[in-house]
Order: sequence, then C-alpha cells, then structure tokens
Amino acid sequence: MTAPAEAAAAPLVLRRRDAGVVHLTLNRPAQFNALSEEMLDALQAELEAVAADATARVVVIGGAGKAFCAGHDLKQMLADRRTAYYQQLFDRCSRLMLRIQSIPQPVIARVHGIATAAGCQLVGMCDLALAASDARFAVSGINVGLFCATPAVALSRNVARKPAFEMLVTGTFIDAQAARERGLVNRVVAADRLDAEVDELAASIAAKPAAAIAHGKAMFYRQLEMGVAAAYQLAAQTMACNMAEDCAQEGVSAFVEKRPPRRDPSPAN
Repeated sequence: MTAPAEAAAAPLVLRRRDAGVVHLTLNRPAQFNALSEEMLDALQAELEAVAADATARVVVIGGAGKAFCAGHDLKQMLADRRTAYYQQLFDRCSRLMLRIQSIPQPVIARVHGIATAAGCQLVGMCDLALAASDARFAVSGINVGLFCATPAVALSRNVARKPAFEMLVTGTFIDAQAARERGLVNRVVAADRLDAEVDELAASIAAKPAAAIAHGKAMFYRQLEMGVAAAYQLAAQTMACNMAEDCAQEGVSAFVEKRPPRRDPSPAN
C-alpha cells in the first residue's frame, strides 16, 4: 500500500481520551509502526494539540499490533537518495523527539514487542517508560551499515556510556529486564498487566497539580544540560515561582492545617 493510500485508509496515529490522559497509538501495525514521514507529521500534530490543551494531564504513546515501533521506514528512505532529503527527514524526526520533552505534560511510553532504532529513540525521549516483559530493544541500524546517530542522543541520556555504545556498535537486542537495569525503562510487567500499570501511573501523575508538574518537567531537562551551580540557580528560581502559585500555597496550607487540599481541577500550561 502506498503512503497516501495508507494515510487515507486509517489514521496513522489513533487518539483516545480517558479523563485527563491522552493515549496516542502509532497505527501502522503491518509495518511494525515504522515512522514514515506521514506518521512523524501525524504524531507531531497530535503533540502540538496536546500541548495546547489545558485539560490534558498525561500522554501515553503506544503502538498498534505486535510491536511498539520498528524505527524509520527504510523502504520510504530508499525512494529519495539525496543527502538533502535525509537531512530534512532526520531533522523532522529530531523536532518530534524534542517536542515530546518540551510539552508540559509527562509522556509515558507503553512498550510491547520490539522498539528498534528510532523506536528505541522514542522510548528514550519519553519522560517515563513501562515495558511488557517480552519487549525487546535495539539500535540496530549498524547491521545495515547505518550508525544510529540520532537514536544515540536519546540512548546515551538514559543508559550509561559503555552499555549504550555497545548497543550502538553491535546492534544486538536487549530484553526488557536489561532495559530496566540500564535505565531505559522504569518498570517491566507481565504483558497482560501492561495497560493496568500504565493506567495506574498515569492516574497518579494526573492527580498532582498540573502547574507544578509542568514547571518541574521543564526545569528537569534544562538543568541536565547545565553545570551544578547554574542548575541550582534554575531550580531555586523554579521552586520560588512554584511556591508563589495558588496550588502550592493551598497544598502547603492544607498540610499545615491537617486537611485535604482544595484543588482547582483545571491545569495550567
């Protein structure tokens, strides 16, 4: 099926809303949810919509069918062999990955089956990741002569240097337990428990004040790229602004007064 026909047949990203939790499902199951140009655009558009939605509290990214995501669409990549085309393709993918971390809502990867190359990158760029016990991960481009350079950015910010480099230069798979031990995912659960665990984590986050979560997420990623002194300066500024807001004032007052806090259900972006 050609990409335009495929796009016309079914949405490339399925969207489901469960209260304040937005579920985005990559929907190319026959291609193991490979990231075609059209799917990159569709997921980018969904993230932009979520970022602008003051009622969205958490995002869950998953995959339809047997896999989470098999990376870029290699057949599509061979259709135009110009360096300029490849540059814009990888730039487009990088913008998507960065957007995951810049939206105010926490993003959870729901991983089953395989997550390879840019699919593994997607897991690494999500704020949190839960994996089924039978999930497998690899940055396997090297097996076809293509070093997974853009996935390496995400991988090396989750996994320690030597294990990350070994994955990049061998292209070998690691199982879900190894992914948890190396820091790529938060939890590993039985496949039949994956949805329940994701829902429980999402609900726990959604119950927290949205403004505090948004400020905290932005600060978390900014401080990682700073020296210690600059990081503390940013953190102090973030906490001061957070403490001055109504949600923190009410929460602290309730704690001191030994009563439940009165929460405004609408989040702030």
